[in-house]
Amino acid sequence: MTDTTPDTAPPTGIPRDMGGGIRAILAPNPSPMTYWGTNTYLLGERRLAVIDPGPDDPAHLAAILGALGPGQSISHILVTHAHLDHAPLARHLAMQTGAPVLAYGGARDGRSAVMARLAEAGGIGGGEGVDTGFAPDMALPDGAEVTGDGWHITAHWTPGHFCNHMCFESGGTVFSGDLVMGWASTLISPPDGDLTQFRASCTRLAAVSPARLLPGHGAPVADPRARIRWLLAHRDAREAAILGELRQGPADAATLAARIYTDTPPTLMPAAARNVLAHLVDLLQGGRVRALSALSPGTRFALPAAGRRGA
Repeated sequence: MTDTTPDTAPPTGIPRDMGGGIRAILAPNPSPMTYWGTNTYLLGERRLAVIDPGPDDPAHLAAILGALGPGQSISHILVTHAHLDHAPLARHLAMQTGAPVLAYGGARDGRSAVMARLAEAGGIGGGEGVDTGFAPDMALPDGAEVTGDGWHITAHWTPGHFCNHMCFESGGTVFSGDLVMGWASTLISPPDGDLTQFRASCTRLAAVSPARLLPGHGAPVADPRARIRWLLAHRDAREAAILGELRQGPADAATLAARIYTDTPPTLMPAAARNVLAHLVDLLQGGRVRALSALSPGTRFALPAAGRRGA
């Protein structure tokens, strides 16, 4: 992957002009999952929209409120999805400003039927930092239009990384949350993540033809179509590796992950296994693999009879 992301992080808590009436404030929550930290965006000139307030951090709340100049206030708070690095500060910011919180829905809204069954089976783990109590003041249906003082947003439901994930389009810019980022491929961890939904959401976002993406983490994505093509090709390559291993015989997600992710630290292997499981469920729904028992984290998968070695 050609990484065009700058080598150094911008300072936390300092508003940065992104052009087009947009400012960004970096939250102080860097990690292997969040890169530099969460990008909070402010849109507008007087009555502002805040997109992804970020983690429950008093310093970041102070930074957002401190970014308001004379005559400025916050009229809307929009959340791309209910992960702990994006959503929890929304309620505190709403209490300080009186602005409503808008999102697709709560932390389980939008979950596909197959992922609901997988969650009910138990033992899946995952839940990487879910804000389980998140609930917006206003649920946005797919395609909802939100208009403020000098700005206009179209909300696109784009599940895949997370079931209630939305991207927010404003002019030629799309605030892409964690669906598409420039610094890393997107985490897809069942039952919150769904690869079938992710592929569809990427295709849909490409059809919007944004001029740029402002993601939840990392630098702006200047060529959205190329980045989306890369993300889908990356998933295709991982899928090919999984199918190649299954030609050796049936296996579960953890076994396949151990064979494929040979350079991954042991602490990250559970997440790697859930990523493989996301691929297996996607392949299952497309009829390209079969499950040898009821769907669960430990289910063993096999190729259809005609695809097995020696068949």
